[in-house]
Amino acid sequence: MNNKNGFVITHRDYVLSAWLNSTELVRDYQAYAQEIGNEDKNLAQCFAEYAETEAEHAAKFRQLLLNYEQKKM
Repeated sequence: MNNKNGFVITHRDYVLSAWLNSTELVRDYQAYAQEIGNEDKNLAQCFAEYAETEAEHAAKFRQLLLNYEQKKM
């Protein structure tokens, strides 16, 4: 745990941050794929695939967060 700034950053905090970052990347990659559309189908497909992969990461982080929440109860 990190206590450099006078407060403790927990493992849950790291997972929450990672989940938030992943969900933002999913939205970004989906938007890029839609915006590029037919102009460059290969690039649009690349971003669409990245969005799917990142969504899998986000789902795993979400499950970790839910596990942390269940431990609190």
